[in-house]
Amino acid sequence: MSESVQTLSKKQYETIMRKLQIELNSLQEWIKLKGLRVVVIFEGRDAAGKGGTIKRITESLNPRVCRVVALGIPTEKEKTQWYFQRYAAHLPAAGEMVLFDRSWYNRAGVDKVMGFCTDDEYDDFLRSCPAFESMLIRSGIILIKYWFSVSDKEQEKRFQARIDDPTRRWKISPMDLESRRRWADYSEAKDAMFAYTDTKISPWYVVDSDNKKHARINCISHLLSMIPYQVIEHEKIELPQKEGSKSYVRPPVEEQTFVPDVTSKYAAALGDKQGENVPDQTKDTGPAKGEKQKATFPDKKKGGDKKTKKSRK
Repeated sequence: MSESVQTLSKKQYETIMRKLQIELNSLQEWIKLKGLRVVVIFEGRDAAGKGGTIKRITESLNPRVCRVVALGIPTEKEKTQWYFQRYAAHLPAAGEMVLFDRSWYNRAGVDKVMGFCTDDEYDDFLRSCPAFESMLIRSGIILIKYWFSVSDKEQEKRFQARIDDPTRRWKISPMDLESRRRWADYSEAKDAMFAYTDTKISPWYVVDSDNKKHARINCISHLLSMIPYQVIEHEKIELPQKEGSKSYVRPPVEEQTFVPDVTSKYAAALGDKQGENVPDQTKDTGPAKGEKQKATFPDKKKGGDKKTKKSRK
């Protein structure tokens, strides 16, 4: 695992990301023009940075071309289906790129560790997954798989940051805390998953994600390198002149109901002791001001990678 030799400034990061997002738009246009079908899988531990990377990829793209699939718990009906069936329903048509925020690899990770599947179901997945992916690739789908690797210390730091931030507490669940306790079990499950599914035609690409900004840049840059594309030249777009209308009369503004303009109120509050008197609807209902809500992380099970000083999978 290579270590980044330089930390990016915010300006450097935004400049690089802007260039990459422009290239992503070129890739998007090429995918649509050539009718390509692309599947990108994002896997990794909780708080590894998958969602943030996906957000940076999609925020400048057309959602009709690039869409995200993040499936929840299977329904009772889905539990009776072929395991891959509910994922196959979201595969791309021609001219589409689908990003799986977690995927069929749930069976090799959370299902295995948390006991959500039987041993026979788990073993069957490891044997059949390479064949399933080979079938997708033979059908013409471009399949790219990323594993976001985060250290245990960095994961704890991110979990605590979520707990302290009222806008991000929803990202912490009892399952997240339990997954931390079972760190070593997840490490073993990940190693077994790689042993079976890191194949020549469908390899895993590991993203060192302890530094979020570097991880996003590295992943997006790699994604762009995986699909040959060309920049499509466009004709210059000129806005037409607005046509006037002698018959149209705008209704009186007083007859319309506008949302209240509270911007000046917020601005005044922010100017008073750095937002201490911001209106109640924006105040945090969590810990008292200046205090942190301490996470009660369960102790990790012993085990895991003994080769490095800090555990990472």
